[in-house]
Amino acid sequence: MSYSKRVEWSKLDNASKIFPATCSYREPKVFRIACELFEPVDREILQKALDVTIERFPLYKSVLRRGVFWFYFETSDIRPVVEEENSPVCAPIYKEYERNLLFKVFYYKKRINMEVFHALSDGTGALWFMKTLVYHYLLIRHKDELEGKVEELNYNASISEKMDDSFMRHYPGWDVKKQFASNKKEDKYKRAYHIKGSRNEEYRVKVIEGGMSAKEVLELAHKYNTTLTIFLAALLITSIYQDMPIRKKKYPVVLSIPVNLRQFFKSETVRNFFSTINVGYSLKNKDLELGEVIASLNESFKRELTEESISRHLNKLVFLERNPLIRVVPLPLKKYVLRIANTLVDMGITAALSNVGRIEMPPGFEKYISQFSVIPNVRRPQMAVCTYGDRLVVSFASPFRETELQKNFFRSLTEMGIKIDICSN
Repeated sequence: MSYSKRVEWSKLDNASKIFPATCSYREPKVFRIACELFEPVDREILQKALDVTIERFPLYKSVLRRGVFWFYFETSDIRPVVEEENSPVCAPIYKEYERNLLFKVFYYKKRINMEVFHALSDGTGALWFMKTLVYHYLLIRHKDELEGKVEELNYNASISEKMDDSFMRHYPGWDVKKQFASNKKEDKYKRAYHIKGSRNEEYRVKVIEGGMSAKEVLELAHKYNTTLTIFLAALLITSIYQDMPIRKKKYPVVLSIPVNLRQFFKSETVRNFFSTINVGYSLKNKDLELGEVIASLNESFKRELTEESISRHLNKLVFLERNPLIRVVPLPLKKYVLRIANTLVDMGITAALSNVGRIEMPPGFEKYISQFSVIPNVRRPQMAVCTYGDRLVVSFASPFRETELQKNFFRSLTEMGIKIDICSN
């Protein structure tokens, strides 16, 4: 007698629910993490490394299914297969009526690419998967040189920790209604400046990457008494203002900044566990000064990135999800409402900046890995930043053909003495 393998399912976390409801061919909600090596990628070895890695991340075996009230994950026995890159950057992965995995692994010459549908994981969770994949690839490829000589990866979470819904775990269940009423009114940007342009054919993403010395850029940030993220955010805002039509300068430039909640709450999950803050600057007939923009952003980050503020935002998100009236609303109506809410939120955002941070690999891998890079999913012009060793890579992804924003940004850094290597798709 034969027995079929048991199928298991799990709920989507709080942040994941918005992505399948609002994705489309125009906006597929896919992001990419890439690792560039100093040597061409071997497809067969990369497949072996993927076979090992997928067993350590069971969430990545999931497919997305539709329920009556919400989407949900279902386990599958689909084997992910490595492919040579032959499709546009961040092309759609989730297709509503197809039963397929929610991530892909490609290779192209010296580069390993991993693309993820955002409902599956956030940048931090996907990066743990990618680092594990690269780790095993290099161990197999250079077995004689590395076996027994390199440290284990520092990510040793258990399967249950990796699968944890950290939104629910850290939701304290306070009376959020009273909390809403007691909060001070915060300044919110109701309408932000929106960058316009000619869309790329077939909604393709234009990617422009700049590689530079992390140490040199960090030294520039320290001259302004600020962090790398705030310095780059201020530079992005000033770059946007440089080409803004005069009649539009009454609108503020507002950036959406993802915040990794693992910095504030104990979590090893590979699922989504992030929030966002909006920070902006309004010119209001003032001269455009980088120092003033940085000072303004310093105050905004200081105000938004407190444990109290982050906890309050987390509570609001989970409270709405757990509302009994919302929970019984059928999925088609939920999708309609989420799309409207997404459009309203988008009115208050100009662009986005995501800093994945410093990527660490075990000592001994430096001579094999050139750099990492991140390409965000695109609804508007977005910038993603990551660092490996002294290599800082700034990636712009845009749905528009025009490149004035990218040119302004990289030119500003060049004028400050930063040497930049530019590449594009």
